[in-house]
Amino acid sequence: MHGYLWFVGKRALQLLAVIFFGVSATFLVTHLSPINPVESALGRMTARSVSNPEAIVAMRAALTELYGVDEPIWSQYINFWTRLVQGDFGPSLLAFPTPAMTLVMRALPWTVTLLTLATLITFAVGNIMGGLAGYNQNNRFLKAFGLVAIGIQPIPYYVVAFIMLIVFGFIWPILPISGGFAMNVTPGWNWPYISSVIQHATLPALSLVLVGFGGWFLGMRALVSNVVTEDYVTYAELAGVKRTTIVGAYVMRNALLPQLTALAMALGTVFSGTVITEQVFNYPGLGSLLIDAVNAGDYSLVLAVATVSVTAVAVSIFIVDLLYPILDPRVRAE
Repeated sequence: MHGYLWFVGKRALQLLAVIFFGVSATFLVTHLSPINPVESALGRMTARSVSNPEAIVAMRAALTELYGVDEPIWSQYINFWTRLVQGDFGPSLLAFPTPAMTLVMRALPWTVTLLTLATLITFAVGNIMGGLAGYNQNNRFLKAFGLVAIGIQPIPYYVVAFIMLIVFGFIWPILPISGGFAMNVTPGWNWPYISSVIQHATLPALSLVLVGFGGWFLGMRALVSNVVTEDYVTYAELAGVKRTTIVGAYVMRNALLPQLTALAMALGTVFSGTVITEQVFNYPGLGSLLIDAVNAGDYSLVLAVATVSVTAVAVSIFIVDLLYPILDPRVRAE
């Protein structure tokens, strides 16, 4: 028990280091950008209505003082971390004066739900079918399933998303292709709203699942193909152990352990696919919010989205890392 607590402590320090350096890198990238957020905001404001020069000068001075863009970058960095500890990213220029964190919290549940469902379905389907294909290597259905997985896996996220948008939105219009829910339903815990959310999330989630399950299928099939040749599997078969027990307890359980490591690595890249998918389907998640913030030069909103995303991915990897010694007794938690 003492060794595992020491293992958790070291991984927690690594988690804090990853979050610190990831957020710091995002800060430097945004603040070294040639885009001036104050001038971008003034350009949008003056494009909507004609203002007198005195008002524009006063507004520029007020926004410059508010965001501190006239200060040295090291001073901005210290101020950023001071506000970050308090959970304050400042107002968003995209929806001024709404706080940037308010916009992030509105979009976060959509992305978390989409990512969680897509990741769990992809991981489960890919590993279960891959394990069965590795154990039953002469099964025709599983061979055909493998060919489909190999054919879909190399296709980029956005290509699959566009194909599904065309097929289910225009050729066979049975699913909504834009937004998070229908405009004529009232948000809340009622069936019309919940069913509308499920329908609107089907295509974005399905595009992520179709692209992602192939990698898990191929990896699990290769691992199981090696495990079935082990002596303990042969002994179990000769001893008359049920095939379902052999596949579940002897083969797939041991082959699944390396897949947990792959899952931790995949969590770091899954958000990039979500950004593209959300943009294609106009899904109201963090990906769409990030694209809008980048186009508008909104430092506060970009940093808020990036900080939440880096933290969420790092915590997910941290949890998977802690589960590994529990699931595999051969791993020493030191």
